[in-house]
Amino acid sequence: MRILVTNDDGIHAPGLAVAEKIAREISDDVWVMAPETEQSGASHSLTLTSPLRLRQISERRFAVSGTPTDCVMMGALHVLKDKPPALVLSGVNAGSNLADDVTYSGTIAGAMEGCALGIPSIALSQASDEDSRERFDWSPGSAHGPSLIRRLVEAGWPRGTLMNVNFPACAANEVTGTVVVPQGRYDLQSTEIEERFDARARAYYWIGLRRRKASPPGDTDLGAVYSNKIAVTPLHMNLTDAPALAKMRLALGQK
Repeated sequence: MRILVTNDDGIHAPGLAVAEKIAREISDDVWVMAPETEQSGASHSLTLTSPLRLRQISERRFAVSGTPTDCVMMGALHVLKDKPPALVLSGVNAGSNLADDVTYSGTIAGAMEGCALGIPSIALSQASDEDSRERFDWSPGSAHGPSLIRRLVEAGWPRGTLMNVNFPACAANEVTGTVVVPQGRYDLQSTEIEERFDARARAYYWIGLRRRKASPPGDTDLGAVYSNKIAVTPLHMNLTDAPALAKMRLALGQK
């Protein structure tokens, strides 16, 4: 099985090495197509107003001067066009991609683009210590990722759906199980705009997300990861809100 690996943390990110390791335990036909620089928060953006550069790092490893979406496009539609990948793995992200975060995530977007191209795709993220994003234990993905991905691929899932997998912030031997759960929602969140000034006294700004660990329901992705479980959440490309669709049809007199 040909596997295409991408991420949003960049070609030199430690999580990408973990994803490559996972992929190589499943297949000997692994290709890497990752951004030259970090693309966190890029979501499903693609580069249209400037050319892309493709740099070969080594055999089957390439860096792209663009987003995760660009990387998957370049891999599936250009480098591997004669034999497209059978699976896209995006990650392993340095930090979880849970609840509301999936709409911002470049990691999710890498899997989303694979999904859009008709390729089964899985996003992989590693949660970190709530108090410090600098402390990462990558062992849950390394230890549990290969068998989990094999099981997911064997089971299969509908076209237009991707799998979002989040590993908990604990050692591999402390993982308490794997559960399939829906998206949760952060109930304690604050987006901050921090103003700073450069050497010429001109203002510039940083957008910062400050989240505090809450007590989400256990049957959500948040609750699962907080309980040291691996969370598997199917996400689909169709964003239509079915109940709201029905309500608006009635409101506008449509039968």
